[in-house]
Amino acid sequence: MYKILIIEDDATVSSIISEKLEQWGFEACTVQDFENVASQVGKEKPHLVLLDINLPYFDGFYWCEQIRKISKIPVIFISSRADDADKIRAILGGGDDYIEKPFSMDVLVAKIQGALRRAYSYTDTSYSVLSHGAIVLDLEKMTVTADGKSASLTQNETRIMCMLIKAGGKNVSRAKIMKALWQDENFVDENTLTVNVNRLRGKLRQIKDTDIIETVKGTGYRLV
Repeated sequence: MYKILIIEDDATVSSIISEKLEQWGFEACTVQDFENVASQVGKEKPHLVLLDINLPYFDGFYWCEQIRKISKIPVIFISSRADDADKIRAILGGGDDYIEKPFSMDVLVAKIQGALRRAYSYTDTSYSVLSHGAIVLDLEKMTVTADGKSASLTQNETRIMCMLIKAGGKNVSRAKIMKALWQDENFVDENTLTVNVNRLRGKLRQIKDTDIIETVKGTGYRLV
């Protein structure tokens, strides 16, 4: 049974989400101490986190960064804030998805199911380690290494890098990448993919002084 940790300070919203998730066979738990959210994540060891932005003490952006220091579990932001700037900040801060309030519970469950499937069913034992030139991608550890330097990747970044390496320098369309990352979801803004690719680019630049992901204008991306 997958455990979902709900980090939401509105008791009514939290209760509604918990009840719905339990109906779908999930184990739902909630945060009560909003001053020590990260420690509760470590204690509960959930498979996925639903994270509001407007919280007491520290906001969701802060807690996402803290969670990323101790875990790579999927984090889905749930917030009434609809600005693109907030969505971009959530993804750049380590979030895997973003859903605006008010939302359909069926849509939320679909997003949770998709995130769990990507995180825990994505195994390819034939290719545990992939390489492109000096770049080495470890799918199990979700790390990319080059020139003795290493960077930790999120689930989505790992999947994108895997697809690009397997393409062998050929173009991978945006549509193909989006289908692989969010195959059952019809509510994904294309900007979310752009943010994920740009974040991956930034991590690659930290270990390799050149940009190895090339944008193929109007179509997709490839490795150079």
